[in-house]
Amino acid sequence: MNNPSYRGRFAPSPTGPLHFGSLVTALASYLEARRHGGQWFIRIEDLDPLREPPEATGQILANLDAHGLFPDEPVRFQSRRHDAYQHAIDKLLENGNAYRCQCSRKELQANGGRHPNHCRSRKSIDSDRPYAIRFALEDEDCHWQDLLLGPQHQNVKAEIDDPVILRKEGFYAYQLAVVVDDIDQGITDVVRGSDLLDMTAQQQQIYRALGARPPKWLHIPVILNEQGQKLSKQTHAPALDDEEPVDNLYRALVALGQNPPADLATGSLDSLLEWGRENWQRGAIHLTSR
Repeated sequence: MNNPSYRGRFAPSPTGPLHFGSLVTALASYLEARRHGGQWFIRIEDLDPLREPPEATGQILANLDAHGLFPDEPVRFQSRRHDAYQHAIDKLLENGNAYRCQCSRKELQANGGRHPNHCRSRKSIDSDRPYAIRFALEDEDCHWQDLLLGPQHQNVKAEIDDPVILRKEGFYAYQLAVVVDDIDQGITDVVRGSDLLDMTAQQQQIYRALGARPPKWLHIPVILNEQGQKLSKQTHAPALDDEEPVDNLYRALVALGQNPPADLATGSLDSLLEWGRENWQRGAIHLTSR
């Protein structure tokens, strides 16, 4: 089944090499796209150089290559997209969908999330103080359908929940960049970890403010370690062993509830991925993962 209208992506932040949890997400997004005859892309979300070791991007791309996960277009790097993010911010500011904020985190916490400097309604700011730019959310009782989790509901509070889209240090924020690039790349379906579920309602408002329709969402359970923590660099998740791609992918299929035949564990990388493409069932994903 060829469906060029389906466009998916895997978008890691280069804070270190891929670990097993990120491989599970990459594989799920890849197989969902391939099962629908669609296109699949890789985007490196390198927006925060203070948290990104210089070797991490190369490690991630080598990890994906070693596991046979190749994109349909050249890899996109967000660090090369600053002009597009600034253009979006200018548009949001002009339309009243964003504002400059000089409040500190401590000030916001002390005021229950409200802005003591009345940032949303101020016409000017103090020129000697740094500022962030925030997206101006609307109060919303948001409902949508997740392709795995089913009906979802989030209550969005204007001002209290307003996300930063440009940090005081001058770095463009994830909440803005991910939407701008998804729009620009025509992403129709987003497969990502359920740790990002809580951001969905906010991001849908940003899509609409930029004149775009939000994609379909599929949030998969995050992989946990033996202590019940999400696998991540912070929890010392080990890097993938690129010498064992078949074993890694086989375990990833098991973690995704796909029940691959045992003989695939000792077969070739191509045969394992071919089986995955032909037999992928998103409904088989367990709603909790270890």
